[in-house]
Amino acid sequence: MNTVLRRCVTVPIYLGLAAALPLLFATLPLVAVIDALRGANWATTRALLFFAVYIACEAVGIAAATLLWIVYRVRPGLGADRYERLNFRLQCWWAKCLFRSAAWIFGFVTSVDGEEEVARGPFLVFARHASTADTVLPAVFISARRDILLRYVLKKELLWDPCLDIVGNRLRNHFVDRASLDRAHEVEEVARLADDLNEHEGVLIYPEGTRFSPAKLERAIAKLAGTADADLLECARRLRHVLPPKLGGPIALLQRNREADLVLLGHCGFEGIESLADLLNGALIGRAVNVRFWRIRRGDIPIDPAALRHWLLDMWRHIDDWIDEKRAQPPLAARGRS
Repeated sequence: MNTVLRRCVTVPIYLGLAAALPLLFATLPLVAVIDALRGANWATTRALLFFAVYIACEAVGIAAATLLWIVYRVRPGLGADRYERLNFRLQCWWAKCLFRSAAWIFGFVTSVDGEEEVARGPFLVFARHASTADTVLPAVFISARRDILLRYVLKKELLWDPCLDIVGNRLRNHFVDRASLDRAHEVEEVARLADDLNEHEGVLIYPEGTRFSPAKLERAIAKLAGTADADLLECARRLRHVLPPKLGGPIALLQRNREADLVLLGHCGFEGIESLADLLNGALIGRAVNVRFWRIRRGDIPIDPAALRHWLLDMWRHIDDWIDEKRAQPPLAARGRS
């Protein structure tokens, strides 16, 4: 869909929902009573409250993005670099607001290990993807805390979120068309993101390409069983908590930029949270979320394509093993709230 046409649909819908928030808040006491009678740990009340926060963040984000655009047009002297930096700040605010609000509303706590590994770029971040909730982790724990401007590889469907659409297209990101028949073009656009990275920048990709679920892992194994890709099939059969990575984009990034280190981003605690129904059922309440960064220096990453492929599959199994260890441990109090 044309960008202007899409925004003519999404922006009025989100602003209309924002205007209707007083009605939603008026229903919260009734919903809270029903939750209390059901003994549901306020699950529906929490979910509706977070939905209200999300819509409010979207409305503020749209307004702020519009104001930035007007200022940039009225004051050309602001400069493209300054304009990009202000949009980056807006992105960080949006992510932090959603994450902190969710942590408070649903009562989950987060611990982070290896945060010093992302203190300085340039690096490529390969992140696990298990839930919509984990998509803000890089912005919260890398960009906002370390002032690292990440270039994202995201699916095109996310353009239906107006803040991701407007601000995301002002920054250097690529929204992948997963239905495209020209896969080589998509991979090349992903690889371009690795060009000209400095110490305050990085690239983030989700190698799995979609959120993990046991059913998706079974389908991935069945699909690979009918191909000649024995390495990937062997990797998939050994996995328990992540999907076999799609190697095209990640390998293209590693081959495009031979200076940037690699950062693996693993996390545990957001499993089984894929939809609004999961939030309504209280799936996120009281979770302990563990986040872990591993940094691999560029000199330790193979250059030979075949060796690089095997090495990357081993790295992905490493994340899977770490998740297995974390899930086998009794819940621990997180070291700090975020």
